[in-house]
Amino acid sequence: MGVVVGLLLGAGLFCVWWSFWTPTPRASGRVTWQMRTRDLLTQAGAPSVTPAMLVGSCVGLGVVTLLVALALTRSPAIAACFAVLATPGPVVLVRARARHRRRALREVWPEVVDHLASGVRAGLSLPEAVAQLAHRGPVELREPFGRFAQDYRAGGRFGDALDALKERLADPVADRIVEALRLTREVGGQDLGRLLRTLSGFLREDAATRGELEARQSWTVNGARVAVAGPWVVLALLSTRPETARAYDSPAGITVLVTGGLCALVAYRAMLRIGRLPAERRVLR
Repeated sequence: MGVVVGLLLGAGLFCVWWSFWTPTPRASGRVTWQMRTRDLLTQAGAPSVTPAMLVGSCVGLGVVTLLVALALTRSPAIAACFAVLATPGPVVLVRARARHRRRALREVWPEVVDHLASGVRAGLSLPEAVAQLAHRGPVELREPFGRFAQDYRAGGRFGDALDALKERLADPVADRIVEALRLTREVGGQDLGRLLRTLSGFLREDAATRGELEARQSWTVNGARVAVAGPWVVLALLSTRPETARAYDSPAGITVLVTGGLCALVAYRAMLRIGRLPAERRVLR
């Protein structure tokens, strides 16, 4: 009996001592390069590709370009220059595919919200309204919503299924919809239909405004690409002459290549910054 009393007294004293210490707040999740790259690959429609595989493809393309250019021009300086230009090629391709897919999905998200609103208006619960998008939603999004339905049926946890859905979609607009559904589920209320209608109208206006701005500013981006690509096309044509290719192997030729590359990079980034729209950021929890 004395041992039990001693244990209870010690546990009580420990709890009192522990209450004086403020719990250390958990560090907020930092968005790392791997997370950004994984989201980019998912947006591009290649979720099975890992960031390491993307880096490996960049290195492999750079090495192949170096060997091919060295065999054609017999100039290590020119070959190294084109290898550096070709190395980020897979990343550029992935970004272009992700941008094109985001632009295409931007047009169908209001339809998704309309389907949710009609399902809720018909008397379905919020999880059932989300799950029915696997059959009635846009074709491009039926697969991830079908997996959401499987996750919800397997675990019965709406929040966990929404987290998995958000990771599969990896889309800024999808994050807004998911967080709005999560807030409605947690807080409750009778204004879900009004919230969904307001969100649908907002998404339509945002898509129209962003599309118009992209159309107006596309000439800036295209002009930057043409301005940067022009000198390197001329260099590729000049390198077909052996005497010209050998001239770039000298210290003066290497200096010209390095200076031209830096100037082209600075000009390209400056023109892109002028014509860039505000980025759509993901909502991370």
